[in-house]
Amino acid sequence: MLQQTQVATVIPYYLRFMQAFPGIAELADADTDEVLHYWSGLGYYARARNLHQAAKLIMDQHQGQFPEDYMQVRALPGIGESTAGAILSLALGQHHAILDGNVKRVLCRVFMVQGWPGKAPVSKELWALSRTLTPEKNVRSYNQAIMDLGATLCRRSNPDCERCPSASLCGAYQTDCVTEFPGRKPPKSKPQRSTIMLLVVNAKGEVLLEKRPPAGIWGGLWSFPELAEEQEVSCWLQSNFASPEYETSLLAERKHTFSHFQLHIHPRLILLQKTGLQVLDGDHQVWYNLSQAQQRGLAAPVQQLLQELKEELK
Repeated sequence: MLQQTQVATVIPYYLRFMQAFPGIAELADADTDEVLHYWSGLGYYARARNLHQAAKLIMDQHQGQFPEDYMQVRALPGIGESTAGAILSLALGQHHAILDGNVKRVLCRVFMVQGWPGKAPVSKELWALSRTLTPEKNVRSYNQAIMDLGATLCRRSNPDCERCPSASLCGAYQTDCVTEFPGRKPPKSKPQRSTIMLLVVNAKGEVLLEKRPPAGIWGGLWSFPELAEEQEVSCWLQSNFASPEYETSLLAERKHTFSHFQLHIHPRLILLQKTGLQVLDGDHQVWYNLSQAQQRGLAAPVQQLLQELKEELK
């Protein structure tokens, strides 16, 4: 959960998740929808799918015991070099270097490492520093300390250099250029995408949801049917419902920013008064009851729209 998400945001999700899945076996046995339900709102949903798959692999390949060998840990879905090092050093005291965002920031400032850490040559230099500095003894304490240093004092903005125990060693502080490190990511405008989300409500006040493909944006989550063009709405209704009678209206546009593009969402509310027979695919389509909480993974914009719809239909 701490990959790409701050501690303060993670804590309530972590507590609920651990209550629902207190061990590897419980997580492995859980339904994907249930896992994504407890992850809903955290974003980067591939992390949840990887975690779920890792639990299954641990049950199948390691007799339900989390592996203690570095390469076996690296082989689990979603666990890279730094995460594997963090798990094994913090949990077992093994000697492994780490390089999360906080550590990168500390090393960039102390050693005045030039360039954006996302570039391969800069990352290579930082890994070399991290491995050199990681002590053979007390590695657990060192790795926790350097992460905490970056999170609490050597912050991205408004760093508290006066209280930093490494101030006398920090090249950026000694030369009064702390804000110049780490190097910024080269500016690049985010591509803009657009989608029409159909909020189809039947006579019972239920909303049609569809399950997204397992890979890609919001993979495995439940969302609204989507269309690329406004002209396709009528054809979509005719093909999905036999001779439907309906009222339709546009809701306010909203934006959702992903790491690599910005999505413009145009919600269209469709109130079905009368429909012909429609057979739903229970695995990929459901009528969602707004008045009853359900354990389904929902992306943040979908959650927000469902809440707005619930208020609108009261």
